[in-house]
Formats: sequence, structure tokens, C-alpha cells
Amino acid sequence: MISAFLNTVKIPELRRRILYTLAVIVVVRLGAAITTPGVNQGVLQEWFRTSLSQRTGGGLAALFNLFSGGALENCAVFSLGIMPYISASIMMQLLTAVIPQLGRLAREDGGRQKIMQLTRYTTLVLCIFQGYLLALSFQHPESYHTMLPGITDTIRQLGVPLVDDLGWKFRIVTVVSLTTGTLLLMWLGDQITERGIGNGISLIITIGIVARLPAALVQAWKTFVPSGQTGSSQVNPMVLVLLVVVLIFVIAAVIAITQGVRKITVQYAKRVVGRKMYGGQTQYMPLKVNYAGVMPIIFAWALLLFPATIVSYGFKNSPVANRIAAALSTGLPHYLFLAAMIFFFSYFWVATQFQPTQIADDLKKYGGYIPGVRPGKPTADFLDFTMTRLTFAGAIFLTSIEILPQMLAPRLNLPYIHAHSIDGPSLRHNGGGVLG
Repeated sequence: MISAFLNTVKIPELRRRILYTLAVIVVVRLGAAITTPGVNQGVLQEWFRTSLSQRTGGGLAALFNLFSGGALENCAVFSLGIMPYISASIMMQLLTAVIPQLGRLAREDGGRQKIMQLTRYTTLVLCIFQGYLLALSFQHPESYHTMLPGITDTIRQLGVPLVDDLGWKFRIVTVVSLTTGTLLLMWLGDQITERGIGNGISLIITIGIVARLPAALVQAWKTFVPSGQTGSSQVNPMVLVLLVVVLIFVIAAVIAITQGVRKITVQYAKRVVGRKMYGGQTQYMPLKVNYAGVMPIIFAWALLLFPATIVSYGFKNSPVANRIAAALSTGLPHYLFLAAMIFFFSYFWVATQFQPTQIADDLKKYGGYIPGVRPGKPTADFLDFTMTRLTFAGAIFLTSIEILPQMLAPRLNLPYIHAHSIDGPSLRHNGGGVLG
């Protein structure tokens, strides 16, 4: 491992890519600190500080703030983060699977580039839409209490409004700033992929989650270390021990499942070409237990946030709509919907990326076969059946590491931010295994 780190300095091309990636990361973090014009940053920061110390977590805004790397807490131009692009990518993948024209376009030469262009246009539309809704919540926080629960108390306590300008000028400036910020993030992610170390979009999400780690550590100190006149901590110290044990267990489980594979034996028949003989050896086809990686969790969160946001803004005066938005943010319906989405996208990702028929045809073409399984369609059916069972195990694992920490936090009287410090996206992104 030490030699691998030394090679990053010795190899000029690798050194250049790493330095370029670090420079882009600096730009990403700067954008997360530049406040959107017209917003009182101190009010929102105070509200987030109060929410972190509570057990509710701050509703939808806390979830947006997590994936934006704290940009929403600073009212920054990167407040929307990269999630509009993720949502647009989900839409295009779903449409490509169900619309024959898009499916044929994706298989044509240059079709992927056209699909990516459509994804970018969709991202632009989503940014404008979400930016406008966010501007409305800044202007009238009392009317969108699902998005910013309790912020009116913070405004009353500080005696300073969140936004001074309640007209269209502020909305236009905010929409343009937030849209430009997300498009810049998308471009920076592409630059990291082409000129940096790769996986640019995933790395931006990673940086955003890692940026929340200091806040989680500070909150952990305030929670477990005795302070004040009472000299006692807010939570039983044994909970800290349990939290460390759970963290170690989840890290070990993530590593084990990420590296876990089902080895399919492949035997190649002997064949003579000229005077040389080829084949006759046994190889193994590794099928990953968690083939989809962390993408089902990211897709599930994107779809979870989008309808909750629509309900919060579009039906703000409806008690039923407010209850639906609250249910999508926390509680049993939230967990059920999130689990269903993780299972759906786990199988959806495998269905779009893993092609058993093509693998079976390639094996037959080069004289390979799976012992005990006939070549052709039986081989494709065997691979499909095997991957289906592996995907089920991987989906259960992803659902467990995502939901169990969230369910554990309120029962142990822990702040909401601690649950997101040990859940699926945080551990998988911080470990670097985002796209497999």
C-alpha cells in the first residue's frame, strides 16, 4: 500500500490527475460557502444548529443539506447539489428501459452522447423548478413549515428576517444562482472524470458527505461529554460504546459484501488452431453480491426527496398533504418507501447493466461452458437465476445499512446527524466504492 502511495508522486500522469482533482475539490467546497444573494445566512445557520441538537433532524432541509455537503446550511449557490442531475439520470434510465425509441437510440453509435445531452437538459429544467421552490421557502418560511420546520421560532428569536426582498427579483436571482451552481457542479464532475482520477459525480457526492463529518463529531462531543452545571452527558455513555460497535460492524459488513462474489466455474473446450492448441483450462466468472453498488440508495433518496418536495410546496395548505410530506420524511411510511425503492433500483440496475444472454453467447462463441449447464439459453437462464438471488441478498444488505441506523438513532436518543454518519451512502462513498 505504501508503494502505491509513492507511485502517485513518482508517476507524472497520475500526479497531475490527483492535483487536478484536488483543485476541483477546492472549487466545490468554495461554492458550498458562497452565500446566495439576498439570504440572511445567520438565520439559516442558527436554525440548522438548533435542528442538529434535536432528535427530529430538520425535515426535508436536513436531507438536502446532507447531500449538498452543508451548502444549504450556508444558503450557498451549490445548495441544490448534484441531486437534480441524479434525478434526471434516473428519469432517462427509466425512460430508456420503457420507451423503444430511446432504447434504440442508446444502442446506436453516438446514442449515449445524445442520451447524456437529454439528461443535461432535464437537469436544467429540474434545477429551475427546484430553485424556484427553494426561493419560495426562503421568502415565506412560515408557509412551508414542512421544508423548514421551526424556522419561524428562530426568526422570532433573532429578530431578523430570512429574506428582506419578497418580490420576483429575489426569486429570479436565486433561481439563476442555484441553477448555475448545479450546472457548474455537473461540469466539474465531468472534468474530474476526464482529467482527474475518475468517477467525478460520485466523488462530488463523497466530498459533500465527508464535509458533514466534522459537524457529526462536534455534535457527538456535545452529546456524550458532560457539560454545564449538571456535569452529566445527554446520553448514557453505554450508548457511545454501542454506537462504536455498530459502526465497526457496519464497516466490516460493507467491506465483506462489496468484495463478496459468487464464482461461476467456466470450462473452455480444447481447440487446435494451426499447430497450437487453445483452451482446456478452467476459469471463474465472478458475479458480485452487491452488483449495483450504492446507486440504489442514491436513486431511492432522489425519488424520495422529489415527491416530498412537490407535496410540501404544491399542497402546503392541505393538512393531508402535510401529513404525507411528513410521512415521506420520517416514520414507518418513510422506511417502507425507501426500502421498496432500494429493492426496485437494485433489480433495475442489474437488469440494465447485466446481460446474461450476451454473456452466454460470448461463452458459446469462444468454446466456454458452465459444467452441468448446456450452452445457449440454458446458460443465460442459469446466470439470470443466480444473479437474481445475489441481487436479493445485496438489496437486503443495502436496505439494512440504510434504514437500521435511522431507526436506531431515535430509540437511543441520538441526534439525527449521527444516524447519517454510519448509514449506507456515507460509508460506501467514504470508502470510495461508489460505482463498483
